[in-house]
Amino acid sequence: MSEKKNVLKDKSFSFAIRIINLYKYLTAKSEYVLSKQLLRSGTAVGALVRESQNAESKADFVHKLAVAQKKCDESIYWIELLFHTDYLTFTEYESINNEATEILKIIRSIIITAKNK
Repeated sequence: MSEKKNVLKDKSFSFAIRIINLYKYLTAKSEYVLSKQLLRSGTAVGALVRESQNAESKADFVHKLAVAQKKCDESIYWIELLFHTDYLTFTEYESINNEATEILKIIRSIIITAKNK
């Protein structure tokens, strides 16, 4: 029996990998403070999505995804800040920002659906 495909789980995991690689890139450019903040918030999204899969109740599920939503939005903030301080090119910014925004929309949609059930 194969496991049902979980788009959010896959996208948040891929996003975490991109965040780790971006962290490596930024620290090679001697940027440590903002990149560390992004590393923490960006990798937390996938971890919280995974936690939500083992939620003890619907309320716990929604809560864990709500925290993931906050971390995703925080990541977008750090990405924007890195772009506006010239650590990221427009192309780099646009690519990772679009991915984070897509994940944020998916999380919000799941939360709304879960609350309405």
